Amino acid sequence: MARVLTPRADDFPRWYQDVIAKAELADNGPVRGTMVIRPTGYAIWERMVDEMDARIKAAGSQNAYFPLFIPESYLRREAEHVEGFSPELAVVTHGGGKQLSEPVVVRPTSETVIGEFMAKWVSSYRDLPLLLNQWANVVRWELRPRIFLRTSEFLWQEGHTAHATEADARAYARRILHDVYEDFMVNVLAMPVIVGRKTARERFAGATNTYTLEGMMGDGKALQMGTSHELGTNFAKAFDIEYSSKEGGRELCWTTSWGSSTRMLGGMIMCHGDDNGLRVPPQAAAVQAVVTVVKDGDQVIATATKLRDALSDAGVRVILDDRVDTPFGRRAVDAELKGYPVRVEVGPRDLATGNVTLVTRYDGVKQPLPLDQAVDAVTNALRATQENLLTEARTRREENTAEVSTVDEAIEASTAGWARLPWSAVGVEGENKANAQGVTVRCLTREDGTVPDSEDEPGLVAYLARAY
Repeated sequence: MARVLTPRADDFPRWYQDVIAKAELADNGPVRGTMVIRPTGYAIWERMVDEMDARIKAAGSQNAYFPLFIPESYLRREAEHVEGFSPELAVVTHGGGKQLSEPVVVRPTSETVIGEFMAKWVSSYRDLPLLLNQWANVVRWELRPRIFLRTSEFLWQEGHTAHATEADARAYARRILHDVYEDFMVNVLAMPVIVGRKTARERFAGATNTYTLEGMMGDGKALQMGTSHELGTNFAKAFDIEYSSKEGGRELCWTTSWGSSTRMLGGMIMCHGDDNGLRVPPQAAAVQAVVTVVKDGDQVIATATKLRDALSDAGVRVILDDRVDTPFGRRAVDAELKGYPVRVEVGPRDLATGNVTLVTRYDGVKQPLPLDQAVDAVTNALRATQENLLTEARTRREENTAEVSTVDEAIEASTAGWARLPWSAVGVEGENKANAQGVTVRCLTREDGTVPDSEDEPGLVAYLARAY
């Protein structure tokens, strides 16, 4: 294949930008920090939405929609929240040719506006839990934009729930963390995320506890793939989210929020991509297989069409590439750039022997096989590719995570990957020292990898890394 991308080893950020452009995933928008998601990229995002939405609904949440514009006064009702978001806010002061009586904020997240309506909708313990999710866009003014990873406007889902007790809120925040996010990221995106608790310094503004899922990218840096937050009663106090208990008293609700975004698409690119472009896990792929007509000939297009239909009947998301007026080599390069997991090549020479050629994007292996075995071979290749990408990513993370004992050693190790060390050897002072060197505590876990209830638990492990 002709070299069309900057090699990852030479310049990983440039390679990332090359992939996005050459694979026709997205482009920069007309306003700095915005992006245009092209059909190829958006089709993958739609697959992500479908998979995530099914899991969110299985967890009991219902989809709703809330306004893009939020009164500035709403944010000011939760002091820590507004302080955390102030540098990123886009504020509208004029509308309809007139100055507004109160500025409105273009939503950076929706805790405040949803809190206002939760207060209206919750009256009794019978109304709880209230489990809401919305798919929307948000705006956080970004000073150093990078497509999919950090943009001033991005797409996401944000869940917001209200519960009668702290225990119920915590259990639900963790259910989302594991049953929705972790399950999706591991089994669809083939990314072996570390699931843990954020430190107080890294916590979401206004939260009492933040859980995170951290993925290792191809260059050894970390990417926060999603978060789930316990908000305690902070927003309930600010917005009077109360309910009548069974005993007849008035109680504050315990609330949660949780979100994941188009950043996951950037993570998938950087986790699995290689020097030839994308490698999309089959479960996440909008196109799992492409049947490619190498060259027209007797019954070639008809045979390719029948194969396309047979694969579709077998449940494979498949397309037919019969653009014989475009050179085959160019089409093969395009398929590799876009990361289609499997390509089946059909040409006159193949059919003369009753064969087709199967090409797996994961490892680039080409193999001829009988036409009547193609459907089974494709489905087997898709299954193997999903497993192999997960195994490869897990192996890379394990090989590039150093066991160290001091913050200085962690800072040094972070030049090549992650560092793992006792949280007791870091603490607040060590975290500040690492931050000054561009290294952050990505999360805390128990020794067995489970998520702790508090950063004060004994025996916790800290993961430190440079991050996107």
